[in-house]
Amino acid sequence: MAGQNLLPAGDYRTTYAADTTIFPTTTSRNMMILGIVLICFAPYVLNEYSLSLLIQIGIFSIAALGLNIVVGFTGQISIGHAAFFGFGAFTSAYLSNHHVPVFFCIPLAGVVTALVGLIFGLPAARLKGLYLAIATLAAQFILLDFFSRAEWFTGGSVPAMAEPFSIFGKTVRGDNQYFYVVLAYVIVCYLLVTNLMRTRDGRALIAVRDHYLSAEIMGINLTKYRTLSFGLAAFFAGVGGALYAHYNQVVSNEGFGIDRSIIFLAMIIIGGLGSIMGTLMGTAFMVLLPESMEWLSAALSGSAIDHALGLKTNISFLREMSIGIIIIIFLIFEPDGLAHRWRQIKAYWKLYPFSH
Repeated sequence: MAGQNLLPAGDYRTTYAADTTIFPTTTSRNMMILGIVLICFAPYVLNEYSLSLLIQIGIFSIAALGLNIVVGFTGQISIGHAAFFGFGAFTSAYLSNHHVPVFFCIPLAGVVTALVGLIFGLPAARLKGLYLAIATLAAQFILLDFFSRAEWFTGGSVPAMAEPFSIFGKTVRGDNQYFYVVLAYVIVCYLLVTNLMRTRDGRALIAVRDHYLSAEIMGINLTKYRTLSFGLAAFFAGVGGALYAHYNQVVSNEGFGIDRSIIFLAMIIIGGLGSIMGTLMGTAFMVLLPESMEWLSAALSGSAIDHALGLKTNISFLREMSIGIIIIIFLIFEPDGLAHRWRQIKAYWKLYPFSH
């Protein structure tokens, strides 16, 4: 009505910077900062087992973040991601054994792995779909064969040793200290990718995913950005692999097979393709899933279900089977992943009691 002050309604974003802001509201930014502050106290309140799970979530989430750049943001497919994760681990171990400070080994391992990723990403310029999947699978087996034969680099059949993480002459020992190293890399890597997707190159990657013909008409170089996505994915896989190497201090080529690549795919599918936050959620889900199977087996020990299924003897089989079942369930009932479900929950409480 004329002359009355009406309450504003709608989404008033008047600049492009406002539309691409990392945090849509001040509350979301403050909650993120509060969450980071609270998790810094984890070594003081959690036992060593729980802390090791958090470290694994952090390491694998960095590698999975790289895979989401290829699959989620660019619309390509890669089923050889674990090989790049392993290459980063071996590279950092090799550099640390040749008197390069570990603090520099980790980013260098990411850069070297990115160069390898660019080489194997060249087929992405011409291939897509099933053909690209086969090409990335070939990359997986090529690198695995390289790991087993290049004794000067990986140690061959003998596991490679990696120096413990050190900075400014101080060696980081134990999960209580290494947790902060991983946390720092997680924050930096996620901020890098978040800001990347706000840039021209990030928008070009998404355009290639949404409709590559329209993107090409707009002047986007498909060859450049498809190849670039593999290089970026390999970089983050290499950083994650380097952190993994210095955490375990022993690197063996047995842990980088096709099964690990499938697990990385499961992380981004369950978390949500094209979602940065979903990558972290999916990684946490996949790391905790095997542990949940162990807990379930212990809880059902001695029961009729235990006698029928043989949980103690078949726990490894059940663990692998559960991963496949979970992927199928999410693809059918929640194809947008946990991130989409989380957004719906937030919207429900934000609009309550008028949510629908």
